[in-house]
Amino acid sequence: MAPTVTMPGVQPIADGSPRLGLLAAELYEKSGGKELGLSWEEFAGILREIAARYLPEATPPGEIESLYRSLRLEELALARACAAGNERAWEIFLTRYRSKLYDIATGVAREYSASRELADSLYADLYGTETRDGKRISKLASYTGRGSLEGWLRTVMAQQYINRYRRQRRLVSLEEESEDGRQFAAPEPEPDPPGDARLASATDEALAALSSEEHFLLAAYYLDGRTLAEVARMLGVHESTVSRKLDKLAKSVRKRIATLLVERGMSRAQAEEAMETDVRDVPVDIRRHLTQKTESGAFPEKSMEGEE
Repeated sequence: MAPTVTMPGVQPIADGSPRLGLLAAELYEKSGGKELGLSWEEFAGILREIAARYLPEATPPGEIESLYRSLRLEELALARACAAGNERAWEIFLTRYRSKLYDIATGVAREYSASRELADSLYADLYGTETRDGKRISKLASYTGRGSLEGWLRTVMAQQYINRYRRQRRLVSLEEESEDGRQFAAPEPEPDPPGDARLASATDEALAALSSEEHFLLAAYYLDGRTLAEVARMLGVHESTVSRKLDKLAKSVRKRIATLLVERGMSRAQAEEAMETDVRDVPVDIRRHLTQKTESGAFPEKSMEGEE
């Protein structure tokens, strides 16, 4: 007979398996969450959230267990306790990561004053200066423990820098147009979208399913025109790592679109032919898809840390 879980407030984890409930109790102890003011109920809820995010319904308990055991539990508990506003957790976070934030910012922005401003801005977002429904909104609530917290911070910092660059570029562009007297120019009418609507739909769905890190990679390389070396420097990884990731990602997206087209009634040959269409002719706002999730600040997917 399986031992009884005596942890107060214990709830079914993902599929209601007693085995997973016991594992969750074990992981809660290992995480140190109790010392950081994170309750068992909160920790169990975090695990359920992570399982729901990364695993399909009816996933076997063994796979869920593998996911849970792969998490960086101490860093996950620390990040979520900080997001919940626990002062003890913030003291530990600052001791471990404040100087690293400045080091990462220096690597991204290079110039001293710009890097300090970038680091301070990110710290404000991590602490949470905005509220929603009476609760402080912290970016640390997006960390899921699948990669190191330091690697996650590096990725968020790089995206923060790119967002600033985009905003500044848009402002400069508006100023230039204003000087030229073109700020009130009427927009040119958009041409009618060509091609099969199924291609647009499949592309839309494939892009929407990408992770924040994948959105960031595609946007930085293909939309912003940054070199592999620049993207690698921003993420703190080797250039070859970025190259491999981009190549794998491009193939994966293409394969996913082809599968979706077949599901929508095309033959495999028709799907391959449809994908020969220039991406600029597909009536999907590619830039919106690749920037909206990264600009929301969430980087939940596993980081590149393991590939360095």
